Amino acid sequence: MCSILGYKGNNDAASILVEGLRLMEYRGYDSVGIAMLDDNKFTIRKGVGKVQEVNERFDLDKMVGKIGIGHTRWATHGGVTDKNAHPHPTCRQEIAVVHNGIISNYRELRQKLTERGHTFRSDTDSEVIAHLLEEGYVKGDDIKSILFRTCDDLEGSYAFVAAFHDGTIAAARWEEPLIIGIADNEYFISSDVLGFLKHTDKAVFLDNGDTAILSGDNELEIFDSAGNPISRPVTRVSWELGLADKGIHAHYTLKEINEQTATLFRAADVSNDSLRKFCEIISNAKNVYMTGSGSSYHAALEAKHFFSKLARVRADVIISSEFSYESDAIQPGSVLIAISQSGESADVLHSVKKAKESGCTILSIVNVSTSSLARASEMYLELGCGPEIGVAATKSFTSQVALLYTIASILGGRENELVVKRGVLQEAVAKVLSKCDLVADFARSIAKFNDIYLLGRALHYPIALEGALKLKELAYVHAEGLAAGELKHGPLALIDSNAIVIVLNPRDGTYVDTLSSLHEIKSRGATVIGISNVRDDTYDYWIELPEAESNIYPLLEAIPLQMLSYYLALQNKVNPDYPRNLAKSVTVR
Repeated sequence: MCSILGYKGNNDAASILVEGLRLMEYRGYDSVGIAMLDDNKFTIRKGVGKVQEVNERFDLDKMVGKIGIGHTRWATHGGVTDKNAHPHPTCRQEIAVVHNGIISNYRELRQKLTERGHTFRSDTDSEVIAHLLEEGYVKGDDIKSILFRTCDDLEGSYAFVAAFHDGTIAAARWEEPLIIGIADNEYFISSDVLGFLKHTDKAVFLDNGDTAILSGDNELEIFDSAGNPISRPVTRVSWELGLADKGIHAHYTLKEINEQTATLFRAADVSNDSLRKFCEIISNAKNVYMTGSGSSYHAALEAKHFFSKLARVRADVIISSEFSYESDAIQPGSVLIAISQSGESADVLHSVKKAKESGCTILSIVNVSTSSLARASEMYLELGCGPEIGVAATKSFTSQVALLYTIASILGGRENELVVKRGVLQEAVAKVLSKCDLVADFARSIAKFNDIYLLGRALHYPIALEGALKLKELAYVHAEGLAAGELKHGPLALIDSNAIVIVLNPRDGTYVDTLSSLHEIKSRGATVIGISNVRDDTYDYWIELPEAESNIYPLLEAIPLQMLSYYLALQNKVNPDYPRNLAKSVTVR
């Protein structure tokens, strides 16, 4: 939920840290801070705000030194204040620490450390790490033993980087990602490869329980959880840094919405061998389960329909945050398909852990092939949609749905329709994207409304849920996705002239029944936006969908909902890239 970046090398560290933190800002943007080491003394500057704001206020990029650590925060413990921003120094200012995760026993540790004379300057759980490290450091203990004693004392999840005033940088991870970038006599320690991709594509991904020490003479040592020296492989990271740039677009969110003409089909065009093996594992499974959080959960709900409709395969979908409460019934020989854009979502990873304990084979669908989820899986398929910087999932969601549709098609003995009919379908996606001006007009017309309901049946119901999530995330509008057939069982009581109802209603097997529900809504005075390939008199506004095969419509109708959420955010003077209280990769439970 936060971004970490450490640097040790021959160049001025401050500008490197500021640039890297800016690229990772989607992970956390409540506050920013940097600790620089120069002449064995720390200078720390930090404050509330985004990277650019805090940099302008404190000239972070002009700080002096060739060793430093930086952090952008997404608050979990302690309010969004200057004092709670990272890095956190020790009492004697000899160590500075940045941390991602949650230390669940921090209150107990804080009390003990306070009783031993330590003074705390923040309300965070993270600061206990600095003081634990200090206890051994002031005694002259070696950094390895200090690091392991500290990790033994911590409960919860963490990735932390500590800079020592003798020039050493140390790091440790447990249930949170941490990556070392390696260049010519330069090292980067980061929570995300984007933090250092401009400088090197060589990365070492630390395993769970690993610690790393970068000594004053730039010697890198890595130890496993038992304290044994270990060599982790150097991986070449393939993403291009340019893909993380907004280009001509005002926001990352808008750029990523418009990239879907390409990303949808890139996801579906996976290796035939990989796809066949993936499907074989599913076919031979005793039971099939799927899990995900947020948009990934909605993609799994969509896949449940695809698997049933196209392949006659039953798949149970369990939201990741609830998985551990339902895992008792999971039998050995089953398959869990875990879906996550980042591959670092804590709830998803916890679900994988519980499923493995039950004897499940783990398959995953990820956008980051080097992620913790990919490494924890027997096999994974990669979305290949490139970095998604906007906090709300857009291109990654439709890529997930496209890949899951492809898997279901192959399981059912059908052709890979998204690849075979790529040209026609790309044109259909482009036509939907061309409605942006129309959707922007609709956003202006409905901006005064506070309640939006989205209706769908069967394949369209998960898209109604996803559209409601987008409206909440981006525009801060109360929105609910409803199963159209359930209106009479309660939700109809909420519908009046103050409500906006968006109906997902292409002409397919659900069309007539959904129209029937719509008449009930219209008679109660609601304003209706229809998303369909055919117009109806009940629509006050109509977003036209191109003609398509019925199973393809969920991919198409998700896009205008993304656009509507984006333009409503602008109407509400909200930055759609950085929704309040949210972060891109939810790495804490």
